[in-house]
Amino acid sequence: MENFDVVVVGAGPTGLACGIELKRRGVSAVLIDKGCVVNSLYHYPTNMVFFTTPELLEIGDIPMTSLNEKPVRAEALKYYRRVADHYQLDIRQYERVEKITGEDGGFVTHSTDMHGCPQRYGSKKAILAMGYYDVPNRLNVPGEDLPKVTHYYKEPHPYYNHDVLVVGAKNSAAIAALELHWNGARVTLAHRGEGISSKVKYWIKPNIENRIKSGEIRAFFRTTVERIEEREVILSTPSGRETIANDFVFALVGYRPDLEFLEQHGIRFDPKTERPHTHPETLESDRKGMYLAGVLVAGMHTNEIFIENGRFHGKKIAEAIAEQLK
Repeated sequence: MENFDVVVVGAGPTGLACGIELKRRGVSAVLIDKGCVVNSLYHYPTNMVFFTTPELLEIGDIPMTSLNEKPVRAEALKYYRRVADHYQLDIRQYERVEKITGEDGGFVTHSTDMHGCPQRYGSKKAILAMGYYDVPNRLNVPGEDLPKVTHYYKEPHPYYNHDVLVVGAKNSAAIAALELHWNGARVTLAHRGEGISSKVKYWIKPNIENRIKSGEIRAFFRTTVERIEEREVILSTPSGRETIANDFVFALVGYRPDLEFLEQHGIRFDPKTERPHTHPETLESDRKGMYLAGVLVAGMHTNEIFIENGRFHGKKIAEAIAEQLK
């Protein structure tokens, strides 16, 4: 068993920021991720443009450069690889953490590596920085597990000349619907709300609304998916049941933290605010010695914490841990 001062679960931007801040304070740490470095960013749409400027994605005081005002996915992936190399972070990729046993000062992290071999790491502290992108919200309807249904959108080309349903009306759904339409798919959008979300970025919202108004993209609002079948989808609309031809479904209705994993590890949520109990200054959870970083701090309010503000959690946690380990 390898031993470290801290085990960090997750190697996204927030997990990397934690590793950097711990290293700066002489605290040994290993980062473990079930995917690759910044795995969630890797799974973003291929041509994604960030809604923010480069300096707001920076960690470890390393400048991020971009060819345009807003960076694209490929630039972000390159940047975070460079940061990991610069700080020589100890990152174990494609290794799934199964459980963390023990207590403050004597944790044991149990994981399974990419070859199926069990691994164990001893640590005095643990940081959970896993994000939420790997746990999509489900429609919970018959047919959702058909191969043609996905909760992630990558790129439009494979869907040319096919009937595609996009479920949702926030940024990811609006962007997917537009790109699919521009690349020759026959797009239908369905959403339970009254219209395109007011939170959709200002340069995207009028574009999708104009495509809907012109009839280029068919849209059903105040509508839910009733059933997904091999060649069609049945919708429940204000006018009654509607059956539409369908080849592929993108259920882009958001994501959530892995509540089961968190609860198994002593993380408790406030029933009213849906937020985990954490110390406001140190971000230590109810389980002594275990800290939360990034979007996990917001609990079910996943639209409140992004890379731009979650990156600062590393410094707060590292300062608290370094003080305790003196």
